Order: sequence, then structure tokens, then C-alpha cells
Amino acid sequence: MTNHSSIIIRKASGETEPFNTNKLKNSLRKAGASEETVNEIAADIASWITDGVTTKKIYDRAFKLFRSMSRSSGYRYRLKEALFEFGPSGYPFERFVGEIFRCDGYEVSVAQVLEGKCVTHEMDVIATRNGTQHLMECKYTHDRGNHLGIQVPLYVKSRVEDIIDKRGKLPEYQDLNFTTWVVTNARFSSDSENYSKCRGINLLGWDYPEGNGLKDMIERLNIFPLTILKNLTRDQKQQLLDKHIVTCRQLSENHKLLTPFNLTKNKLSLLLKELDEITSQS
Repeated sequence: MTNHSSIIIRKASGETEPFNTNKLKNSLRKAGASEETVNEIAADIASWITDGVTTKKIYDRAFKLFRSMSRSSGYRYRLKEALFEFGPSGYPFERFVGEIFRCDGYEVSVAQVLEGKCVTHEMDVIATRNGTQHLMECKYTHDRGNHLGIQVPLYVKSRVEDIIDKRGKLPEYQDLNFTTWVVTNARFSSDSENYSKCRGINLLGWDYPEGNGLKDMIERLNIFPLTILKNLTRDQKQQLLDKHIVTCRQLSENHKLLTPFNLTKNKLSLLLKELDEITSQS
């Protein structure tokens, strides 16, 4: 009998660690899998896994199995990978973050140039609600093993303070409070977390803060990225992203956006079914 704790796998960062069945099971549970499904997938992975296999390959295999067992939960399991497909630029990610906050009841502006006391600054997302204006810097990365370092909250804090020094003296902003945010599709280093807590900076990452991270907001608001769709090609997705269509909900609400693709009746039917499955999840 194979001792799976002795199987060594390779993480996205290049580091190695022993395979942990419980970690895989917990990720499936968080995605909404039943215990029966969790145990079935874990058994399959355990019988297939070998030394040196990457976490991405484990993820891909587990997702394929999960999707076949539970399609709606499968979308949630693929979410992280879909966010990494927003590239190559960070602009679609900025607009996606804007859509998340817009759907959460905020008044949102994206990619605005703001005047500071000393210089002008481009602010990725500005979200305003209940007398508070949240000034957000979005940091998109393709590196699945990346942890955002302390340098980012350091310089974002200084930029926002320059904006506040200017806006705080203007009459139209007298009734507003201001906050600083850093948003990423990755994770934060411990130094960046500690500094941000000390300096009152809001961090929003893949799973930070615990229980209310980016993935939690996406699932709670049911705002899934366009890139999660399987029935559109990479080129078709990019064409939609270029038109600032970044969520499945936006596409579901305007099917005319699909007209230029000249999809066959069958392909269109499959795509619309997929959109309905994603946007109707609760």
C-alpha cells in the first residue's frame, strides 16, 4: 500500500512538499462538494499521483472530475484559474474588481486620473458608498506562486495620502472619508499584511481577509469572470475583454455581444446553457 504522505509534489513557486490528502479534501469541501464526492475524487488522485507531479496537474485532474460530478460547484473550483486568464494586461482585472463592488452597491469609477497635492495619480478603482470613498490599487499577476510584497502597500499608501491631502481641502469632498485598498488575484506576504494592519490599509486578495477574500465576494455576489467559460475560445474571450465585458453576467444580459462570432446554432446553445448555469447559481 502506498504511503501518500511520502509522495513529494511541486508547488507553483517551485518549492516541493509532501502530498496532503486533507488539503485537497478541504479545497473540495470549500467549493461545495459533498463528502461522497470529496472522498471519490481524493481516492482517484491518491491512486494516480506520483513523485514530482505539480499542484497544477493535481488541480486540473481534480477539477475535471469535480465538473463531471457537480457542474455548478465545478465552476467555483475553477475560479482561481479563470482569474489568471485575464491577462496579459491588468486592465480586465481592474474592471472586474470594479464590477464586483458595483454589484455590491457601490458607485464605481475605473482607471481615473486624480489630482494630488504634489502630482497626479492614476487610480485603478474608486468605490463610494455611505459617505466613504475607497481608493484602490489593483495588482494583477500571472505568477501563481506570487505573494505581494510590502513595497506595494507602502507606495500605494503614499499615493493615496497625496490624493487625500488635495481632496480633503475641496468643498465637494468635505463629507467623505477616504480609505486605501490594495487588491490582487494572488496572496500577500506576511510583511505586507502586518504593515497594512498597522497603517489601516485594506487588503483584498484571493483568500484574504479570511472569509471575505476575493473568491468569497465573487461567490457571494455571483459575479464570475468571463474567462471561466468553456464554450468560448481564447480569442473570443479577448475580443469581449477588449470591449470591457469582464463578467458572465454582463454577457448573459446582452446576447447581442455574441453576434460577431457567427456561432453555429449548437455552439450558441451550449454557450447560453453554460451562461445560465453560472449566472443562476445561488
